[in-house]
Amino acid sequence: MIPRLVAALCLAAALTAPVAHAEDVVTVAVGQRPVAVAVNSVTGTVYVAARNAVAVVSGNVVVATVPLGGPLSDIAVDERTGRVYAANAVAGTVTVLGGDSTAVLGVIAAGPGMSTVDVDEEANAVYATGGPDGSVAVLDGVSNTLRETLPGEAGPLAGVRVDSGRQVAYFTGDQSRTVEVLDTAAGSFVASVPVGKAPAGLDLHEERNKVYVANSGTHHLSVLDGETRTEEAEILLPSAASSVAVHQGSGTVYTNGGPNGLARIDGSANEVTGELALGTNAGDVAVDQHTGTVYVLDPRQDALLAITGF
Repeated sequence: MIPRLVAALCLAAALTAPVAHAEDVVTVAVGQRPVAVAVNSVTGTVYVAARNAVAVVSGNVVVATVPLGGPLSDIAVDERTGRVYAANAVAGTVTVLGGDSTAVLGVIAAGPGMSTVDVDEEANAVYATGGPDGSVAVLDGVSNTLRETLPGEAGPLAGVRVDSGRQVAYFTGDQSRTVEVLDTAAGSFVASVPVGKAPAGLDLHEERNKVYVANSGTHHLSVLDGETRTEEAEILLPSAASSVAVHQGSGTVYTNGGPNGLARIDGSANEVTGELALGTNAGDVAVDQHTGTVYVLDPRQDALLAITGF
């Protein structure tokens, strides 16, 4: 249970968070109805899953557009191999792109409704989920085939974040209001952590082993301790969030839980330290680990916003 003092301090921080400014906000047109964004921080390339194509962005310019059919639902990148994985929930497939050539290397039948993907770079595997039964498809990153399908117990899963080093993966259970913890070495779920209403996107600060969960049905982020697998804090936000991204070097957390924009959070203190008004209901969020540039989607304007200095 969250101590009353912690909750009160988080609420005060959320209500008094200063309005922040960015050095620069660049708008990039990326195609109809962008839903997900991923960054290869090694190359600085950004990949956006739009309605029926993947837009490849470099230097805030679209350098390629790869038609895939649609609708696309998520995207992830393997920074070691450069491969990009785009999910199509309706088709139940994951398309594999070559990071440099943007050539289609394969289309994997992941299973009905598989809408969310993340990469285990250590094991060269991809985890896909989102189907009605809560199962998880494990895809082979070498052969571009389905390795196995793991049964789930919590119902539909909405988001996934793999911790390759610790051999675990975290999944948000939209209906169960939990984060389900998968032991990737054993291939079985080992813990279920209660969080807030309608948990959606999540991310991990790897050094501190803290998981940040955007509860889209309420106005707070859940902070989980990856070691004890418990919720240790709630960070109240000005509005509900659906996406979260962590800058590993600074421990700064970014979420679309600000009114018409972004909120910035000090991950060590679990406090909102700034809000950035963008004039839009921000969508998916990602961060370049090398430059610190924050990328956020503007689905209403079919755009990607590249934000520096926030």
